[in-house]
Amino acid sequence: MFTPENLLVDNLSVKETSENLTELAHRSIKRYILSGQLTAESRLTEDFFARQLGISKSPVREALNTLQSEGFLRIEPRRGAYVYRFSAKEVADLYDLREALEVFAAATVQITPKLVETLRQSVERTCHLIYDDRKSEHIEEDIRFHQAIVAGTGNQELVQVHSTIQNKLWLCRCQTYRLTSPDTPESHHRISEALAMGDRAAAEEATRRHIRAVRDMLVADLERAQEPTY
Repeated sequence: MFTPENLLVDNLSVKETSENLTELAHRSIKRYILSGQLTAESRLTEDFFARQLGISKSPVREALNTLQSEGFLRIEPRRGAYVYRFSAKEVADLYDLREALEVFAAATVQITPKLVETLRQSVERTCHLIYDDRKSEHIEEDIRFHQAIVAGTGNQELVQVHSTIQNKLWLCRCQTYRLTSPDTPESHHRISEALAMGDRAAAEEATRRHIRAVRDMLVADLERAQEPTY
């Protein structure tokens, strides 16, 4: 479990330069946000992180501003920072972009026996995690499955952009009850076996259908949650 004390771990090996301290603060605060334990009402302050990390408020302030520009926080002057709450439209846009990236990855990934084995093992782990109702671990495994295909393209720019999107969607999925998708094992199986057979067209289509199905369920949940109550 992530606790505020975990923020101190990286501090031991970082040289105390302004650049490194800002990087430390950014990495640690981002990990704290993605722990999934915060709500939209959780107030995050410069003082809190400066104390936890044992550094001044200046690098913390820079890190918070960067995280706001990356879409993980919203900063309210004189009040503090809050976890960003995504709208249904923003989630739909993120999934549309993710679809474009991952369909491209399926079309260009280097298909190797190691990749196929990695994907098949991931499908097996996913089945067990869903059966045991271990939701956050299932999301992590879901992310690893898709990351393996993206990384297999050898395109580092693609990997970086995809990672940013996945982090935002992780935060979104932690904020909704729709943490799992019942079609995930079968969809991942179709993708992995299509790649194993070298059928890129089938892999692209399976990827497209899978991402759209998850998008539609998440967006529906968010739209219901954001409906006005009278």
